[in-house]
Amino acid sequence: MSGFLHTPETADGSALVLTHSAGGDCESQLLQAISAAFAGAGFQVLRINLPFRQQRPHGPPFPGGAARDREGIRRAVSLMKERATGAVYLGGHSYGGRQATMLAADQPGLIPALLLLSYPLHPPRKPAEPRTAHFPRLPTPALFVHGSRDPFGSLEEMHSALRLIPGRHMLLPVEGSGHDLLGRKPQPNLPEQIVQAFISSMCKPTLSPM
Repeated sequence: MSGFLHTPETADGSALVLTHSAGGDCESQLLQAISAAFAGAGFQVLRINLPFRQQRPHGPPFPGGAARDREGIRRAVSLMKERATGAVYLGGHSYGGRQATMLAADQPGLIPALLLLSYPLHPPRKPAEPRTAHFPRLPTPALFVHGSRDPFGSLEEMHSALRLIPGRHMLLPVEGSGHDLLGRKPQPNLPEQIVQAFISSMCKPTLSPM
C-alpha cells in the first residue's frame, strides 16, 4: 500500500479512499484539496497510488492491468474498514474513479457510496467509444462531479449516460472547469462544495433517486 492518510481533528467515524487519474498520482493538487476538505468534515481519508503507479512514477496504466488496479483499490477499502468505526466510502479522479465504479459494479455492497471526479465518459474527441458498459450493473449511490469543459464528456453526455445507472445518483456540474476541475481559476471553495454535496446526497440513504 502506498499513499497518505488524513486524520481529522474531530472524527465522526466515516472514511474515504481516493484514487488518482491515469496521468497523475495520489499527490495531485485535486486529491490533496479534496482530502483536506473531507478531513475537515470529520472523515479519515486515504489517498492511494494505484498498483500501476507504484511500479513506475510516470506514464499511463499498463495495458491489461486494470484488474490489478481494482484489486489495489479493494485492499485499500478493506484496510480502512479495519480502521474506521463508521462507513467507508470510495472515490477517484478520472481513471481511478472509473476503476472504482467497475469494482462497485462487480462487488455490490462493498461500499455505501461513490465520489466520481471527472468520470472519463469517453476518450477525447471519441464519443463513439463510451466507457459505460458496466453502468447498468452499478447499484451503488454515486455523486459525479464534472466540469463543463471536460473533453472526456460534456455535461449533456453525462446526463444521458447516468440514466443507465440503476442506483441513486447525482451530477454536480462545475461551470468553466476542465478535466482537472480546479484549473487556473477554480470556483471558490469547490472542495468544500463537493464535500457538502456528497454528505447531503450520498450519506442519507432515504433520499429518492435523482
